[in-house]
Amino acid sequence: MSEAPSTAPVCYRHPSRETLLRCSRCERPICTSCMNDAVVGHHCPDCVKEGRRSQRPARTAFGGSRAGQLGYVTTGIIAINSLVMIASAVVGGPRAIAGGGGFFGLLGTGTPLTDFGEVLGFAFYDGAVHGIAEGEWYRLATAMFLHYGAVHLLLNMMLVAQLGRYLEAQLGPMRFAAVYLLAGFGGNVAAYVFQAPNQPSAGASTATFGLIAAVIVINRRLLRDPGPMVPLLVTNLIFTFTIPYISIAGHLGGLVAGAAAAAAVAYPRLPRRSLKQALGLTAILLLLIAAAILRTQAILT
Repeated sequence: MSEAPSTAPVCYRHPSRETLLRCSRCERPICTSCMNDAVVGHHCPDCVKEGRRSQRPARTAFGGSRAGQLGYVTTGIIAINSLVMIASAVVGGPRAIAGGGGFFGLLGTGTPLTDFGEVLGFAFYDGAVHGIAEGEWYRLATAMFLHYGAVHLLLNMMLVAQLGRYLEAQLGPMRFAAVYLLAGFGGNVAAYVFQAPNQPSAGASTATFGLIAAVIVINRRLLRDPGPMVPLLVTNLIFTFTIPYISIAGHLGGLVAGAAAAAAVAYPRLPRRSLKQALGLTAILLLLIAAAILRTQAILT
């Protein structure tokens, strides 16, 4: 005599497995391999996927997402600066790396690439007039990616690696990139405005000073102790004022611009936080451009 066929429910994903369990959301039968613990009962894999799609991604206090924890922008900044240094050495020779400049002879000499992109207000060389006042406005941006030798590059990139990952995790990639670029641009504008027109300068130190200020602003906004950043800031200021050939205006300008940009992204609150942040950053950019235009008019008149 044959047994009667089983009438027990089977798992909807594994028809060969009988089960008395059901998904507490869709009520489909599920086996022990398919069940996922939930606050109430168990969920099937499809309901878990659906729940993840509808879940809002976690955000930091400044609107940053998980993407900032990956550090892609920080890594990209270091990679770009390193590649530009390699290109500068290729066109400028070995002395572009070290042994031709200041800082106890450890810095490199200028190269055709640094001559092309460094901050320079107005000067005559190579049989022509060059400089920002002559229409070479790109120098206000390119100078933050150029360095006089490997030591100059290494010192700046160590700060980028140390501070950039923290700030990018807090702010997210786009906001961090905006703060970095505004700090570098602001430092270059300050160098253009306050230095002699024929005095060149370059380096990511305008931006790295801005990162130091940004960490202090962000930590104060988060009610964290900014004290550990003070020795780093003081040390860099001592170097700025004691070592020859360093752009004091560029460093201090980057410090102020970085602090202002960080405040512009740190203090706006919901609703429309992103719009408020964008407006604040845009206002800083416009002020810097206005300062550069006024400096150009002063040089040319």
